[in-house]
Amino acid sequence: MALLRGAARLRLRLCGRGLNRPRPPVGARPLSDKVLPQPQTSSGPDPAGDHLLYTPEHFALKESLRKLIDQEINPHVDQWEADGQFPAHRIFKLLGNAGFLGVNKPVEYGGLGLDFSYSMAVSEELGHIRCGGIPMAIGVQTDMATPALARFGSEELKQQFLRPSIAGDVVACLGVSEVGAGSDVSSIATKAVKDGDEYVINGGKMWTTNGTQADWMCLLANTSDGPPHRNKSLICLPMNLPGVHVARRIDKLGMRSSDTAEVFFEDVRVPCKNVIGQEGLGFTYQMLQFQEERLWAAANTLAMMDNIIQETIQYTRQRKIFKQPVLYHQSVRFRLAELQTEVELLRSLVHRATALYIRGNDVTKLASMAKLKGGRLVREVSDSCLQYWGGMGFTSDVLVSRFYRDGRLMSIGGGADEVMLEIISKYMDTLPRK
Repeated sequence: MALLRGAARLRLRLCGRGLNRPRPPVGARPLSDKVLPQPQTSSGPDPAGDHLLYTPEHFALKESLRKLIDQEINPHVDQWEADGQFPAHRIFKLLGNAGFLGVNKPVEYGGLGLDFSYSMAVSEELGHIRCGGIPMAIGVQTDMATPALARFGSEELKQQFLRPSIAGDVVACLGVSEVGAGSDVSSIATKAVKDGDEYVINGGKMWTTNGTQADWMCLLANTSDGPPHRNKSLICLPMNLPGVHVARRIDKLGMRSSDTAEVFFEDVRVPCKNVIGQEGLGFTYQMLQFQEERLWAAANTLAMMDNIIQETIQYTRQRKIFKQPVLYHQSVRFRLAELQTEVELLRSLVHRATALYIRGNDVTKLASMAKLKGGRLVREVSDSCLQYWGGMGFTSDVLVSRFYRDGRLMSIGGGADEVMLEIISKYMDTLPRK
C-alpha cells in the first residue's frame, strides 16, 4: 500500500506547473524529421512515442492507476461478480487516497486541478479492470454525479459533498432516470416542492448505479411547474434522510458487480441551500454533465476492446480447427484487423473531442458520436470475438463473455443510441422543422 497510497498525487505534483502547460498546436511532423516505422505488438498508443493528447504526466498517472488495479481490484473481480456487488467504500477510499477521484477537480477541495484530458486518461486505464461494473461505478462518482457540483455548487455544498467524494470517504450516485423517463430527461416526474427553507421531495429514481451503497445522490427533480427545460434543479440529497427508501437491488443481465437500485422518496425534506447553482437550471447543468459522461464512457471502452481482441488473438493461435490454428484462417485474422482499425478510429475521435473540450468548445455532437460509436462497436467486437472462442465463449469463464453482457449497456445507459442519433441530427440541421 505504501507504493500505491498517494502515488498519483505525489508524482503529478512533483512535476509542478508543467502539468497544465499549454500544448503545442496539433499538426503534422515536419518533413525534415526522419521517422522510421516500428512494429508494434500492443494495440494501444505507444507511451514512449509522440501522442497528440497525452503527455508523459498522463502516462505516469495511467501507470500508477494500473498498479492499483492489478494489485487491489483485478484479483477480486471474479468474487465480486459472483457476489453481485463490490465494496465501493473500500475501493473508492483506495482510489481517493491516490488522487484518482478528483483528477480534474479543484485543488482546494482535494483534487489534482488538472484538465479533463487527465480524467479521460483515467477512464481509459479503468478499462483494464476485468469487468464493466466497477469502472462504471467509479465513473458515476467522478464524471456523472460531481461535475455540476464542482462547477456550480456553493462553497458549503462543495465542502459537504464534493470534498469527501474526491477523498473517497463517501459514495455518490446520480438520480436522473425514472421508470417512465430514461433517455427523455425532460419527462422526469419527481417533484421537490418548497416548504419554507426546505424542499419536500416525492417520487422515485430507477437504474441508480451505486444506489444501495451511496451516501448521497445528485438528484434531478422538478422544482416548479414551468416549461420542462426550465423547471428542474439538481439537488444534493443525503441518502440517510427519513423518507429515502432503497426499494431493491436490480438483478441485471450484465454489470453484475455494480449495485443498481430503485429508490423512492416519500416526503423527504432537504434544505433549499442544497440546490446546485441556480434553481431551475438543473436540466442545463445535467446536459453539460452529459458531455463529460459520454466522452468518459466512450474512452472507457477502448482498453476493454483492446484486451478482448488481444486475448482472442492469443486464444485463436492455440485453438486448432481443421488441423491449423483458428487465427490462420484469413477470415478470422482479417476480421480482427478490421475490429482493431475501428477501435483506433474511435480512439482518435475521443481524443479529438477531448482536445476541443478542454479548449472550451461545445463538443455535444462529437461526444454523442463517440457514445454512439462506442456502444455499437463494443457490441460488434464482443460478438465477433466471442464467435472465435467457440463453446468456451458461451461460458462465464472467459473475459469475452463477461464483456458481451456488460458492453450491451453502452447503447442504452447515459442516452440510448437513438437519442445520440437525434442529437447528431440536430447539429447536422436535418431534423424536421415544426
